[in-house]
Amino acid sequence: MKLSSVVAKELLDKEHGPVRNERFINHSTCVGKAASRIAEALNLDSDKAGALGYIHDIGKRFEHKETGVFPHSIDGYNYIKKLGYDEEYAGICIKHSFLNNDIDCIANDRDETDRDNPNFAFVKNYIEKEYSIYEKIINLCDLMCTDKILTIEKRMIDLLLRHGVYAKTYYHIEETFKLKAYFDELLGYNLYDLFPEAKENL
Repeated sequence: MKLSSVVAKELLDKEHGPVRNERFINHSTCVGKAASRIAEALNLDSDKAGALGYIHDIGKRFEHKETGVFPHSIDGYNYIKKLGYDEEYAGICIKHSFLNNDIDCIANDRDETDRDNPNFAFVKNYIEKEYSIYEKIINLCDLMCTDKILTIEKRMIDLLLRHGVYAKTYYHIEETFKLKAYFDELLGYNLYDLFPEAKENL
């Protein structure tokens, strides 16, 4: 079953109130809007991109009820699957966290180090599948958005201040800049030209 951006936003908005930390709702709203703008500029399905952006962090509604590694990714994946939506919508809950199809290319190093947990093998195998252009858009937008659009440089500082510096931090930052360059090339101009408000958020 397909998921429209309108329904995806409704799924996200209904979490206002029930969850203790609404940061992910504002972040996901920003990601959905940014993803839609990039997709439109590339003559892609902007509604689909928006839907994926709105739900990518939906697993945070559970406040990590799933034990073990990658809790919000696994919770989100299972939640979207249970609602009956297509695999690509559930899959974005997992794929958005990892760049370069690599389980080690993450923005933090919290509980993702337990490699004996069954979720680790599942996620590792899952992200080895080729990412679609839509999944790459969400990867990038996730790394440009707090509750507003930032340059990736400023967003990286935000992540470093909140999560710290880990063994794979350099690798993750390097891949983030490569991803931005990939979209610059696809667009034929600097991605930031789509987001003049990013200059106001410096």
